[in-house]
Amino acid sequence: MELKDIANELVAGCREGREAENLGRLYADDAVSVEAADPMGMGRETKGIEGIRGKHDWWNNSFEVLEANVSDPYPHGDDRFAVRFTMKAKSKENGEVSDMDEIGIYHVADGKIVREEFFYGM
Repeated sequence: MELKDIANELVAGCREGREAENLGRLYADDAVSVEAADPMGMGRETKGIEGIRGKHDWWNNSFEVLEANVSDPYPHGDDRFAVRFTMKAKSKENGEVSDMDEIGIYHVADGKIVREEFFYGM
């Protein structure tokens, strides 16, 4: 897949609730995911597709998304793109509702996402 196709499919999958399906289609098996902070207490960097699936499971088990918006992708050269995510989410643990705003930077090589980095306010 070309960068544009990967970027558009990632965004469409996020908008349509197909994130888990897209992990297997769009990500390299050894992809790396890096957070701005350590929300799970397991370090900021997660290596491998199974670890990234675990992050998705943690999010889905921890939060209910009340509202969400996913921007169109912003390409950067031939190997990167960014996406802005804004949402209102409710903690399943304590019911607290938070507004969230983050930027995801996705690095692509050999037709797959090999690295994702998330930027957000603390």
